[in-house]
Amino acid sequence: MIHDSAVSTAAHSPSLRLRRLACHLRRARTAAGLTTPQVAAAMRWSVGKISKMETTESKRIKPDDLDGLLDLYGIDDPAAREALHALARDARERGWWAKYRDVFKNEVLPDLEAEAAELRSFESQVVPGLLQTPAYAEAIFLGGLQTDPHRIRRRVEARMARREILTRFTPVRLKAVIDESVLHRHVGGPRVMAAQLTHLLNMARTPNVEVRVLTYDVGAHAALTAPFMILGFPHPADPTIVCVETLNEALYLDSEDDVRPYTATFDVVERAAADQERSDALIEDALYAVGRLR
Repeated sequence: MIHDSAVSTAAHSPSLRLRRLACHLRRARTAAGLTTPQVAAAMRWSVGKISKMETTESKRIKPDDLDGLLDLYGIDDPAAREALHALARDARERGWWAKYRDVFKNEVLPDLEAEAAELRSFESQVVPGLLQTPAYAEAIFLGGLQTDPHRIRRRVEARMARREILTRFTPVRLKAVIDESVLHRHVGGPRVMAAQLTHLLNMARTPNVEVRVLTYDVGAHAALTAPFMILGFPHPADPTIVCVETLNEALYLDSEDDVRPYTATFDVVERAAADQERSDALIEDALYAVGRLR
């Protein structure tokens, strides 16, 4: 039996709602003792259709299709059925990020960030996106060979909109570990960098943001790899997700075997990083140094 409390729809993330629905459908099928081919035969659907519903590949599940599955699985409790239908409806919603579909690699990251309770980020080259200033973000996009002014402006606007999760009424908690080189890579020139370091320092002093610096003297460390973000969620039905951004896309990992190495790696670099007081001092030193170049 699927209880209403187990499928709460209080989330603000369509992607997470779809993941919850897929998870419940897999569990309901298993509890009914049915295989995917058996369900496909009973519903007169293809095996692929069932598989896509259970792996979130199907972004929209029709009410009649969902009712058919629930009947087959023996789920007749009205509250449980309505909760699952609510998940299906809410999974079709679009957040603020939908209007920036032209600039996001995909809509998944801001969607997941909107529902996350805690973010753990490691960056080795640049200030984490959620802590960037508009001018710094613009300089990064220009450095990435972007030439269309309209597209650059749209990308900056989208990135700034993402930052609101840190200042909303119930803000996300962000733990960021950055390599010391981030403080000395003068993205956008001295004036832009000075403003960025000032903003970074101010954000690091807010209650829900922690910025730790992994200093040069640490030498070789566990995160000598691509930057990554670990997203943790308050709802027990939502697994921890790791986002690894590449040049052209983003990879999302949610299986325990895939997530575990990243959480272990973050724990290692967090312990190796300077404490908050020293990290603040390192940011202040970098700000002083870049200020002398202005």
